[in-house]
Amino acid sequence: MINIIYSTQFKKDFKKARKLPLQDLKLIFEVISTLEQNIALDAKFKDHELSGNWSNFRECHIKPDLLLIYKTNETELQLARLGSHSELF
Repeated sequence: MINIIYSTQFKKDFKKARKLPLQDLKLIFEVISTLEQNIALDAKFKDHELSGNWSNFRECHIKPDLLLIYKTNETELQLARLGSHSELF
């Protein structure tokens, strides 16, 4: 297992996300758990690298308009943002 680092903005984003349906919250936890175990995400999550201001970060689509921006290496998982396209970009 690796250490998870939650950015201040991610904590705020997650607080808003707690209002989502339970099924969406389960998906969020499933994705984070998979990343924590250093396992590649399924293709359905459209995991890809970002560029520009977010270079060195990755993004996955938990749902079509629910995104997780993160960075990972062998020792830690940094969760940066969680939200819709319009909220994040």
